[in-house]
Amino acid sequence: MNINNQFNLKGKVAIITGSSKGIGKAIATGLAENGAQVVISSRNQEACNEVAKQFTEIGLKAVGIACHIGKEDQRKNLINKTIKSFKRIDILVNNAAINPVFGPIEEVDPVVFDKIMDINVKAPWSLSNLVLPYFKTNTNGSIINIASVEALTPGFGLGLYSTSKAAILMLTKNQAKEWGRYGVRANAICPGLIKTKFSAALWTNEKMLHKLEKSIPSGRMGMPEEMVGLACLLASDAGNYMTGGVYTADGGYMIAR
Repeated sequence: MNINNQFNLKGKVAIITGSSKGIGKAIATGLAENGAQVVISSRNQEACNEVAKQFTEIGLKAVGIACHIGKEDQRKNLINKTIKSFKRIDILVNNAAINPVFGPIEEVDPVVFDKIMDINVKAPWSLSNLVLPYFKTNTNGSIINIASVEALTPGFGLGLYSTSKAAILMLTKNQAKEWGRYGVRANAICPGLIKTKFSAALWTNEKMLHKLEKSIPSGRMGMPEEMVGLACLLASDAGNYMTGGVYTADGGYMIAR
């Protein structure tokens, strides 16, 4: 098959959580540009509608469906509305996540611990379970879990976030192992330091940013758009034999550790 055709996502439907901005929006754009019909989702319906409008105005296919991924009823609503709109689901990108604390792990309030795990681990597990019946019907499906390089190596101040993302890596591998017989592929992307609102505390501090950039072989932070190529590969037929994988996109951060 022609390689261009392998990347073609025409007829596919993709849900991308946390896609009103940042990495999620960039991935949604790339999937839509390759032909997918995309569901823009975040907590705020107006934000979802605005991004979907931006997409449709340039000829891309998109709808906005708000979802607080920490709430089971809203997760079910996201899936049900997607099926109502498009009649199928082929790709799930679990991108939405939180990191409300920076500091020693022993100082984190148990309530905050539960919140991090609910959003960063339980929600991707639940959403994946909810799309599985549709993947089984298609005998095909791609789950892309957005983790972090923080899942691969311990640092300071991000202990619980790192723990939650490490859990995502094992969830991904188990999804791949258990669901492969249904034609489902599951892979994880581990971004490094990417210039998004989520990581603003790091890159808005010039002293900290300079120190970080000196430690990265590429010498700079990444941009959300630089996560798109890998996501498109994993979502498409070009990545059909890739499952259970953990892929870094970090400018070489991990080899410099």
